[in-house]
Order: sequence, then C-alpha cells, then structure tokens
Amino acid sequence: MNESTIIGIFPTPIYFSKININFTTEELSFIDEIKKFNCYENEGNFTSNDTYILNNIIFKNLKKQLDLKIKDYFDKVICTENNIIPHITQSWLNFTRTNQFHHRHQHFNSLVSGVLYINCDEKFDNIKFFSNKYEMIKFKVKEYNIFNSTGWTFPVKTGDIILFPSYLSHEVSIKQGNNLRISLAFNTFVKGEVGGEKQLDKLFL
Repeated sequence: MNESTIIGIFPTPIYFSKININFTTEELSFIDEIKKFNCYENEGNFTSNDTYILNNIIFKNLKKQLDLKIKDYFDKVICTENNIIPHITQSWLNFTRTNQFHHRHQHFNSLVSGVLYINCDEKFDNIKFFSNKYEMIKFKVKEYNIFNSTGWTFPVKTGDIILFPSYLSHEVSIKQGNNLRISLAFNTFVKGEVGGEKQLDKLFL
C-alpha cells in the first residue's frame, strides 16, 4: 500500500509571543483603579469603560512593545508589498473572576485583534477559538484533530500575547481557579495604500 500525505491549506494564523516588559507599580495601581471604579458589566465578566486604554501615557512603553508585535505579525503573515502601517484602533481591559466567562464573539471593523495576558493562571486560564467554516454534513467524531475540529483551546499564562484575524470567533470558558484573570485586548487597522492601480483596486486609507 502506497504511503499517503495530508497537507493543510489555507490555515488560520494564530500568533503567539511574549512581551518583554515588567509592569511597574504605577501601571499595576492604574489597572487596579480601573478594576475598582471604572468598569462596566459585560456579558459574563467586566470591561474597562476606557476603550482606548493604550492611549494613556502610563502605557506608552507597553504600546511600543505591542506595535512591534503587530508589525511582526503583518511582516510574517500578510507579507504585503503595499506601503502600509498597522496601528491599534481600540484597546480595553477585561477582568474575569472565578465562575465568570467571556462570551463567544468576533471583533468587527478590525483586521487583526490581540490579547495580552496581564494576570492569569496557566493551569486554568485559556482561550478557545472556533472554526467559521460551514459544515454541510455533521459526522460523529471519534478522535479530534486539526482538520475535523470546530473549536480549539489554548492555555495562556501571564505575559503571553496572542494575535489572530479579527473575524475568528473566540471565547473564555467559565473561569476556574482563584486568581483574577486580567487581559488587555485590542483591535487594529492599517494606514497607507492597498491594492494596485493596474489591478483596479487601489485604495488610500
């Protein structure tokens, strides 16, 4: 019997990295103040009222680090010859306590979204992504793999950063463990020129 090879095409890029920065006492105090006095109740957890959190001067260095990660994603995944500059549009803090969750959702009006984990327990904390493919026939699966799964869960720990296409549905399951899970989420878009004149799809952003 001849050997067979299975090749995955058109994969969804999930970018994992770390931020080389230690939060200062001032930054942690700022986050704590937001947690106590400046949040609203989201669907399952709490979110900062400030949805441009990285525009605060206290996060100036952090924003620079995140900008570098976003550029790295675009350089390695998008690989465009267009003259564009990716940038963060909105950014906010999420606080998830024990037995809370973050509902399944997507990020609209954004190209690439990201999450930085400020405080989490890798034994319990994770993020789950869902396939957006339409399944014409639903089989009963005996063993899941990257080809037949409709969802995939990744454990996360403090300092991790994940970038992913904004259209990708994701959620946080019911929080286990006793720590307060704190994450900073953000959306991105681009400035510059996309497309080409000869292709008749030139666009200035």
